[in-house]
Amino acid sequence: METVLLKNCFYIWPGFEDEPLVNSDILIIGNCIKRIAKNISNDADRTIDCSNHVVLPGLVNTHHHFFQTLTRNLPAVQNAKLFDWLVYLYEIWKYIDEETVFYSSLVAMGELLKTGCTLSTDHHYLYPKEINCDIMATQFKAAETLGIRFSPTRGSMSLSKKDGGLPPDTVVQKEDTILKDCERVIKEFHDPSELSMKKIILAPCSPFSVTENLMKETVCLARHYKVRLHTHLAETDDENDYCISKYGRRPLRLMEDCGFIGKDVSYAHGIFFKDDEIKLLAETGTHIAHCPTSNMRLGSGICRVTEMLAHGINVAIGVDGSASNDSSDMLGEVRNALLLQRVKYGASAISAGDILKIATENGAKLLNFEKIGKIRPGYAADIAVFNVNSMEYAGSLSDPAAALVFSGYNHGTDYTLVNGKIVVDHGRLTGFDEKDITDRANALSERMVRRHINHGSGKIGKPC
Repeated sequence: METVLLKNCFYIWPGFEDEPLVNSDILIIGNCIKRIAKNISNDADRTIDCSNHVVLPGLVNTHHHFFQTLTRNLPAVQNAKLFDWLVYLYEIWKYIDEETVFYSSLVAMGELLKTGCTLSTDHHYLYPKEINCDIMATQFKAAETLGIRFSPTRGSMSLSKKDGGLPPDTVVQKEDTILKDCERVIKEFHDPSELSMKKIILAPCSPFSVTENLMKETVCLARHYKVRLHTHLAETDDENDYCISKYGRRPLRLMEDCGFIGKDVSYAHGIFFKDDEIKLLAETGTHIAHCPTSNMRLGSGICRVTEMLAHGINVAIGVDGSASNDSSDMLGEVRNALLLQRVKYGASAISAGDILKIATENGAKLLNFEKIGKIRPGYAADIAVFNVNSMEYAGSLSDPAAALVFSGYNHGTDYTLVNGKIVVDHGRLTGFDEKDITDRANALSERMVRRHINHGSGKIGKPC
């Protein structure tokens, strides 16, 4: 087995409950952390001098839409709220194909790895009628190429505009098709083992894009195969109004009636929960994937994270789709999560330690990975290593872990390790040439937008 020695680490933040360590070594054998101590003597295959580095458990991203990296920053929706934003972008996203899925995944995963994330999900709910590839297989190919630990969702949309939903017919599927493919991807890809690199989650997109029946059937299928469930919920006032108008119930009550609630369920966003609904989330053990940058970018609102934590709800962090965040900067997301809570609840609402726990241990719990999210012997060797010997961190090192949250502007790691493998080395991806990713992604993005202009009704720059 290959060995890696992180030598003389300036500062190790092992996890929220453990005391930080200084000038200590981390020995990695195979895919696990073997030992943490001072002056470890070992003839490792690779020894990395970490005397200028803060070392964290790998960050965990619990909500994203990788395909959206190719439609970042479009002028037509820079100032749009969620529903208008979606309606415009569906008409571009319908042109995704195997190549766009692969390269958009490389872009998202690459950004995540380079900003300290070692475990990510992805909520791919878009299945255009013209696409002829295995989307999940294509995403796993990208994950294996870059070396990230990956727990994607098999998303779904079945309720098109003609049936009272939001998406057009071109990007939805029939419910029997969805359920059969959900079962297929679980059987083909899901690995429930302790240090799995592949886990599957089932994720109907939202109350405004799937039927109540599909929600119920997905719950039955997920619980039969013991996989997790995920959906968007309580993200906007528009969603509340839609659910009350169509279903006669608020979004959470709809989920409760579908059985789509509990310890195996996570909701993305969760901004518009009332007090009694927060109590229900706590009682049922339901998780929340908090996406602060997206919520600010779309003007959706501020999730009541501080109150949720006080009720014992497991809250984690997601960067969300890049078209509503325009970045997959995981460490930047951690910083925004802290700052946004202080806007609503005050300067003492949440600490740097609290937010790092949310971004590591809580995320691993949401995605159902037990030996992830801490730097301890026996845990997976998923580690983010940041060089703080630079001007951007000058004057901040009285609390080195907090410096990563409060200070800095680069947010990039010097090294990222996943499952004991070095996947970012001196700030560069090891699995794929970054210039090739960039050039091809830009070309594919332009191609999609041009197809929309030539065949659709939209123009770049036209207000939504």
